[in-house]
Amino acid sequence: MPKAVTLIRSNSLSDVAEYAYAATAPAEARLVFLAGSCPLNSDGSTCGEGDFAAQAAKCIENMKVALSEAGATLTDVIATRVLVASSDQADLVTAWEVVRDAFGDHDVPSTLIGVAALGYDHQLVEVEATAAVID
Repeated sequence: MPKAVTLIRSNSLSDVAEYAYAATAPAEARLVFLAGSCPLNSDGSTCGEGDFAAQAAKCIENMKVALSEAGATLTDVIATRVLVASSDQADLVTAWEVVRDAFGDHDVPSTLIGVAALGYDHQLVEVEATAAVID
């Protein structure tokens, strides 16, 4: 199956960012908009209370399930937004490193945001994503 996502890197912008600066999908691609992936276990409890890395990993695990059910994989993701309930940059980086590592060479455009709070008890991380697939 052909991949719909093309990552765009810039030689004019800083190479410090660990992601592509833009991504495109052709007009015939089917877009998949995922709800924010939360670090919830199947029983509804929050995984990894107090642990930014564990919660980021659970978000990615849950995202993979949602993507699969939509006929997509991580390599079909065109952009992400990583929300971290902290004002400490180190906590944001901890969550980001887990997300970045999960995507590997498919370094999609992403935004990392520190927020005041997230929706579930003890939730520290949420990852939003959009994917593009050609059926």
